[in-house]
Amino acid sequence: MQQLTILGATGSIGSSTLDVVSRNSDKYKVFAVSGYSQVNRLVEIAIAFSPQFIVTKDKVSAQQLHQALPSDLQSTITLKFGDEGLDYISSHPQVDTVMAAIVGAAGLSPVFSAIRAGKKVLLANKESLVMSGELFIDAVKEHGASLIPVDSEHNAIFQCLPHDYAYGDGERSGIEHLLLTASGGPFRAMDIEALAHVTPEQACAHPNWDMGQKISVDSASMMNKGLEFIEARWLFGLSAENIKVVIHPQSTIHSMVQYIDGSVIAQLGNPDMRTPIAHALAYPERINAGVKALDFFSLDKFSFEAPCQKRFPNLFLAIDACKRGQAATTALNAANEVAVQAFLNEQIRFTDIYTVNNYVVKQHSDARLEQLSQVIAHDRLCRECATYAIEERKI
Repeated sequence: MQQLTILGATGSIGSSTLDVVSRNSDKYKVFAVSGYSQVNRLVEIAIAFSPQFIVTKDKVSAQQLHQALPSDLQSTITLKFGDEGLDYISSHPQVDTVMAAIVGAAGLSPVFSAIRAGKKVLLANKESLVMSGELFIDAVKEHGASLIPVDSEHNAIFQCLPHDYAYGDGERSGIEHLLLTASGGPFRAMDIEALAHVTPEQACAHPNWDMGQKISVDSASMMNKGLEFIEARWLFGLSAENIKVVIHPQSTIHSMVQYIDGSVIAQLGNPDMRTPIAHALAYPERINAGVKALDFFSLDKFSFEAPCQKRFPNLFLAIDACKRGQAATTALNAANEVAVQAFLNEQIRFTDIYTVNNYVVKQHSDARLEQLSQVIAHDRLCRECATYAIEERKI
């Protein structure tokens, strides 16, 4: 019985994880969850899974949750809050596995806590690797943690690699390219001039996946694929030259590995995050994910396109940042989080997201980041720069 902490249990990945766990209750026990401030949803999780710990955003939300819990659970569930609470449930001695599904930079500290405690980390928080890269991978190696990707694309690549793949040794394994597939989002065929006028509602209406607002906007701008490009570079230890992005609108092929002998191995499935979650939870075994099998006889034709730089400048900015180094990718992630929130708040246009990102990356790509504290400080500086760019209309 694996004891599981779910960071970000009220989000889409967290909810899907809970669904998989409920289908395999003989194998997994929810030890702890975090949920920011969604009190009603946390009460539902508490009743269904009876975790030992729940972590919320702050003391106020923790008090609200305590009052909302049924009386019998008030005495059996310990409530914590803030970063200290997240770190506690990520590194607790009784925890075997940590699902890292907090969106954005907020997930960095608890993921590192889990790594330092040698946990099995199921990584759905791509920003952690984008922000800290080499420091992250070095910590995994130093503390003997296990790292399994949950993003559908990276999990697909993980499944397509040889079982004896040695980190960074693509040549020995005969790997030519990792092929990250992308749906192209809701604006793949929209007139480029019209992109400046799209609304947050349009940007959040992904054609294939049900996701949160931030990741939906990132998918629409293809920044999400850019962040995944950077993540793939660190997850598998290959250079940017060994990674390519392929637009595949049907989202049935989740990613591929191209080998030097001409073979391409692909992982296919219905677009449902429960599949990679179940794979990561059970690896190297397989468990029921509750996902329908792919019906090849009802599939539409597969199509593939090269991404257009004019339509998706954020993708190419991310690829360039990956080649420039850690300071550039940390700056990019920080700027993008600020810019996306500004777009959702209708402070800037959709196309201004790239302008903000490019402005910050140009100014803050040369710092040396050799410690986690330096990464966090650089992230803070770049967020301030992005906020300044928006407020002072430097865009």
